[in-house]
Parts: sequence; C-alpha cells; structure tokens
Amino acid sequence: MPNIKSAKKRVITSRKKAVGNNTIEASRKTAIKNVEKSVKDGNKEEAANKLNIALQRIDKSAKSGLIHQNKAARLKSRLTKSVNSME
Repeated sequence: MPNIKSAKKRVITSRKKAVGNNTIEASRKTAIKNVEKSVKDGNKEEAANKLNIALQRIDKSAKSGLIHQNKAARLKSRLTKSVNSME
C-alpha cells in the first residue's frame, strides 16, 4: 500500500478505471460473439441487428483507448464481411 497521498489517490482512480474498462471490454466481446453465433445459425436479420450493436461497442472501446483504431477497423470489417456473405 502506498504511503504518499497522491499515490493513494492513483490507486483509487486506477481501480475505478479498471472496472469501467472491464465492462466495456466484456460487452464488446459478448456483442462480437452474438454476431458470430447469428451468422453460424444462418439468421441474417438477427445477425444484421446484432452487427449494429457490435459496431457501436467496438467504436466505444476504440474511442476510450482500450483497443487500437486499426484493430477496431479490422474487427468491424471482418464482422461486416461475414454478415454480408450470408445468403
């Protein structure tokens, strides 16, 4: 445990940020898995709806700095391509 006052504050703020980051990260991963599951099941309407949610979550995690912009673009491209390739 830190002794310096500013270090104590940093511990508190870093814990708060970690909780927020974890929720954003988990919601992004869940949204991506939902899209992939819909594509696998072959339900195009459901996949398209879930794709919009996943794209929002990916953008949010990239904006907050959790993932790089290029990774966000790569994820969005792959998901969109998989949904568009459905019959």
